[in-house]
Amino acid sequence: MEKVLILGASGRFGRAAVTAFADPGWAVTQTARRWPQSGAGRVAVDPSDADALATIAQGHEVIVNALNPPYPDWATEVPRMTRAVIAAAQASGATVMIPGNVYNYGAGMPEVLREDTAWNATTRKGNIRVRMERAYLEADVRTIVLRGGDFLEAAQSGNWFDDQIAAKAWQGKVMYPGPRDVVHAWAWLPDMARAMAGLAAKRGQFDRFEEFGFAGYALTGDALISLVEQAMGRPLRVSGMPWTLVRAMGLVSPLLREVAEMRYLWSVPHRIDGTKLAQALPDLTLTPPAEAIATALAAWAPVARAA
Repeated sequence: MEKVLILGASGRFGRAAVTAFADPGWAVTQTARRWPQSGAGRVAVDPSDADALATIAQGHEVIVNALNPPYPDWATEVPRMTRAVIAAAQASGATVMIPGNVYNYGAGMPEVLREDTAWNATTRKGNIRVRMERAYLEADVRTIVLRGGDFLEAAQSGNWFDDQIAAKAWQGKVMYPGPRDVVHAWAWLPDMARAMAGLAAKRGQFDRFEEFGFAGYALTGDALISLVEQAMGRPLRVSGMPWTLVRAMGLVSPLLREVAEMRYLWSVPHRIDGTKLAQALPDLTLTPPAEAIATALAAWAPVARAA
């Protein structure tokens, strides 16, 4: 039985990865800074502690780096975590797998993003991601990056969809943060995590550093709103994001300053080409977007109705 170490297992992608790897029979070790309760296969660890990670990683064939510190901490935390994960991979010989995003491409990105699209990051966080991925390449650690759009999931985890766009869907309202005719990339987390597990099973067939695009859903704002309305069974009142207020509040809030920096993602059309992934995993089936949106909204129903 092969073993996978999932770093950041209590986070968005980490939770989905635990299920995606356990279902086909991987032995899963989960790590997080803190666990609400202890359990089999769970380890509490500082993800920037290289020695601790190297010890835990021994005997694992794959390390899933699902670590994602808060935006304001990226500049200090991401480099420290990257060094620790690289050290753990070098000590154990494991393949590192990373859920990537589109920040690498910058505000001038083309509409269709492929594995050979140039990295021209134009934001602080984009440059941090570029430096992170290049660190794995330069360290000659076997690495697979699966690049997806904004996350969609059934849990309410504070992402764009559940915390902003559809947060008030049960009150008959929806908010969209950009022009509604612009295409935006989305990734249903259960599907993306299953794709990562599928790539892990075939990791020996790939180059030392390999990128795959996860197409997910390419939806305009109007298309996404229509899916939410379909799931709710009624039309919704639509509002926009008060970006002027967000920028003003960013003067005193580090988090909102970082959010405002990424505004371009809602005005620059982009979709991810999934051709390479489909060739590598021809049997991978993806959840239809209407089903994913309905599943997410239904999962929040008890909490939303209580509110």
